[in-house]
Amino acid sequence: MQTRTLGTNGLTVSAIGLGCMGMTMSYGPPPGTRDDMIAFIRQAVERGVTFFDTAQVYGPFHNEELVGEALEPVRNRVMIATKFGFDLGPDHDGPSTGLNSRPEYIKAGVEGSLKRLRTETIDLFYQHRVDPDVPIEEVAGAVKDLIAAGKVKHFGMSEPSAATLRRAHAVQPVSAVQSEYSIWWRRPEEEVLPACDELGIGFVPFSPLGKGFLTNTVDLNADFTEGDIRKVIPRFTAEARHANQALVDRLAGIAQANGATTGQIALAWLLAQRPYIVPIPGTRRIGRLEENIGAASISLNPEDLAAIDTAYAETDIQGARYPEQLEAQTNR
Repeated sequence: MQTRTLGTNGLTVSAIGLGCMGMTMSYGPPPGTRDDMIAFIRQAVERGVTFFDTAQVYGPFHNEELVGEALEPVRNRVMIATKFGFDLGPDHDGPSTGLNSRPEYIKAGVEGSLKRLRTETIDLFYQHRVDPDVPIEEVAGAVKDLIAAGKVKHFGMSEPSAATLRRAHAVQPVSAVQSEYSIWWRRPEEEVLPACDELGIGFVPFSPLGKGFLTNTVDLNADFTEGDIRKVIPRFTAEARHANQALVDRLAGIAQANGATTGQIALAWLLAQRPYIVPIPGTRRIGRLEENIGAASISLNPEDLAAIDTAYAETDIQGARYPEQLEAQTNR
């Protein structure tokens, strides 16, 4: 697979990564056992994926444990990203009770992540959400200390505002920003991506397929199962799905003309936006993984890109991307 570089300090990864959250939470029970998911992650490595994303709060901890066990035999071939910043109690044993990016909490928590990931150093350590109660300079300073100690290699941030990103970067260079970005959620284009352009920071879109909607495989009338985060997301109400299908229908036409799937077009569009963008679609099935990987070989021409922009501009996307409480934690 092609590779891309995040930031200016040599973090080189596959052009398509793998988001691992759904293997333990947020999208209902996985299609198989834990051993099946371990085998799946290893199959991703064999297919060229070298960038794997997890977080302390996923589970909490179960996802890091899964990723760590899966990647231990191939650790020298991959880059692992995890995230800190949710308060998992004084003993870091969960569940989350809010945000906590106090420096002492970050430094204590990294020890658990290292153990669960079965590694001596974390390739990319993101602040999961900006903590309004802790100056970002102190957060960046704590990660800088961890880098100096050899426990972390690169600093990342998830869902920051451009202003906060600049302040953090002045203390410790940020290698990557991870925020939601896709054909139907384009807020990063307003301020964050221009800041990444200026500062030399990579960008890692999560939910690059619109939590599955942009694959054109979501049943417009189906009820989501318990444990599926889309059950509480306003953009996934039945009414919103029916309205938003207009965008996917336009993408399907572009996909057909390119001999691709709509999901591949959504990923190829992201790859075309910046040379430092690395999407991390999450999946738990080999067929979908291979489809996602295939997007890295698709080159959209200027007419395709213009048609996608027109389709987006002419579609009145319905529904917020998060419930209000979760949205309040972003763009700080």
